Amino acid sequence: MTAQIIDGNPIAEKLRKRLATDATAFTEKYGYKPGLGVVLVGDDPASQMYVRMKRNACEKAGITSYAHILPADSTQEQVEDAVRSLNEDPKVHGILVQLPLPKHLDEEKVLSLISFEKDADAAHPTNIGLLAMKGREPLYKPCTPAGAMIILQELGVQVAGANAVVLGRSNIVGMPVALLLMEANATVTICHSRTKDLQSYLKDADIVVAAIGRPNYLHGSWLKPGAVVIDVGTNKVDDPTSEKGYKYVGDVDLESALPVVSAITKVPGGVGPMTITMLMVQTVQAAHRLAEKTENA
Repeated sequence: MTAQIIDGNPIAEKLRKRLATDATAFTEKYGYKPGLGVVLVGDDPASQMYVRMKRNACEKAGITSYAHILPADSTQEQVEDAVRSLNEDPKVHGILVQLPLPKHLDEEKVLSLISFEKDADAAHPTNIGLLAMKGREPLYKPCTPAGAMIILQELGVQVAGANAVVLGRSNIVGMPVALLLMEANATVTICHSRTKDLQSYLKDADIVVAAIGRPNYLHGSWLKPGAVVIDVGTNKVDDPTSEKGYKYVGDVDLESALPVVSAITKVPGGVGPMTITMLMVQTVQAAHRLAEKTENA
């Protein structure tokens, strides 16, 4: 079996064409572009990479980017002030606080400050809570999990009735992607660092979402033949053969997985482009929603 290596860029490009049309329509109607505000604290390389990619994506999509880049030793008050300033700026429609934050900061308090209506990455507890409740619909969905679900849809994967295993239980990916898979009627198991006999869960998994942040951790021999793997990991590892001296790899050992699985996302370039595109899409949705609310006030 030769697995399909999933490139997220062509899938994201389909969304970006529609996105550009929506952003242009907003600008023509209101006289200014939709705005995305980003708060980045510290120097995590993966976070820095995604912020750069988001800035470039904004320019191409016709969205204005507003960035607050803060040092790793920033105080709680400084980070909260950055979020408040974006909340109060009428030209900012979507807000993203790049996670993880440095450990000395109260992440929950920072995320709770994001205006619910500007929560383009669905990090606010209310959006996550609505996602978890049957029959409720959040204003926005977490971008990486939403992007992963679109990839599955584009591949034609039968999610309803499938056995899905999610590796990782973070608020960023693990928990929300499990909720979205359940919403799509998959049978979902969440595994984590204290799961006993992980391989016993993986051997029956039709769909695997790996989001644990451990480079090349999951070996292909653990996987069910024909499984579809969404590798969310973005791990920086040394690579003397690279011009930069490093490269990014996923949580799944690609070489051993390729002979086993039917499809697996590439790293980088698999889920990443979808994450950024979904953020742009939801920012433009927020722009239209907030502008219409102002008009009707």
